[in-house]
Amino acid sequence: MSTRAVLAVLLLTATAACSGAPDSSQGANLRGQVYVSSSVQEQGKPRALVEGTSIELRFTDDDRLLASAGCNQMQGPVTLDDGRISVADLGMTAMGCPKPELHEQDTWLSKLLTAKPAWKLDGTDLVITGSDAEIVLATEKPATLEGAWTVDGIVAKDSVSSVPAGAKATITFKDGTIAVDTGCNLNGTPHPYELDGKKIKAELGPVTKKGCGPEGEVEQAVLDAFTGSETTYAINRSTLTLTGASGAGVTLKK
Repeated sequence: MSTRAVLAVLLLTATAACSGAPDSSQGANLRGQVYVSSSVQEQGKPRALVEGTSIELRFTDDDRLLASAGCNQMQGPVTLDDGRISVADLGMTAMGCPKPELHEQDTWLSKLLTAKPAWKLDGTDLVITGSDAEIVLATEKPATLEGAWTVDGIVAKDSVSSVPAGAKATITFKDGTIAVDTGCNLNGTPHPYELDGKKIKAELGPVTKKGCGPEGEVEQAVLDAFTGSETTYAINRSTLTLTGASGAGVTLKK
């Protein structure tokens, strides 16, 4: 190869490296990752999201994109070639959102993702850039057992039902103690617990027998999770599942 040809190859390589566009191999780095928005801009100004929501993107190992803006779930097959997110067919669930602003936010994100926005990795952050919008997303931090959890589901063998309206129960793991507050007989008193792999060994202490309203069903589900010699726990992203020996238990969110 001539000196001139070698210089041309080196120049093209340097130009590609400086352009900031990800090569095809970087797309593999997104597989299996979940990203949550840390900043959102539109037309060069911060875009406020609906309170309590965030933009979430999940890239599956089988090359699908799952996206959420706080209400409906979007998903479709995705390619990441040439520094662009290309979703061939982005479907969306039709769940009724409690606020019209949530529907508008869903529509905004759907339009952005179907317009083949540019993407790049900035360290561990993912930056999505459209014609008039930019989203910076950080990798989701895995949840840990430590901290406060709120019961959001009741497990009965292979089914999960929602918590009755008006009922709220929390379970807090802190410094080797567990405190359960159901708003009824379990009042948040801390008790020691031990971990053995994915097993929790704990005694919730004496339980009073006063009558409960909707809180009673949730309280019984919590007690079922801790009935027997051991309780199994599993954490899937931000969801904690506690299951007793009978298969009954609860799901919780942080």
